[in-house]
Amino acid sequence: MPKPVRDTEKARRAAKDPARPGEECRAEPREFLPIVDRARCEGKRDCIDVCPQDVFEVRRMDDHDFAKLGFLAKIKSRVHGRLTAYTPRADACRACGLCVVVCPERAIRLEARPNI
Repeated sequence: MPKPVRDTEKARRAAKDPARPGEECRAEPREFLPIVDRARCEGKRDCIDVCPQDVFEVRRMDDHDFAKLGFLAKIKSRVHGRLTAYTPRADACRACGLCVVVCPERAIRLEARPNI
């Protein structure tokens, strides 16, 4: 699969957002996890457009994730083709926070991983 093309202008605007959380890409990999709220995500790919670490992919929601949604969220998901963001490369996240501020549905948050 080819590496996604980044939208550098979108990333620049997101980088200037005063609400941008995270460590501005200074965190070590595996210190933070990007968490996607499937009830909110509409699979618009903005997270893919700005993520410098290639953490995200957008695809059809897995059946077991779809089953966990409430009634209204299931309807919304169907309207959007059951697309949602997944984080198969979450271990690469450097907590830049660009995904959080660029997501139009506010469906992404960063969480510090607990020390194990």
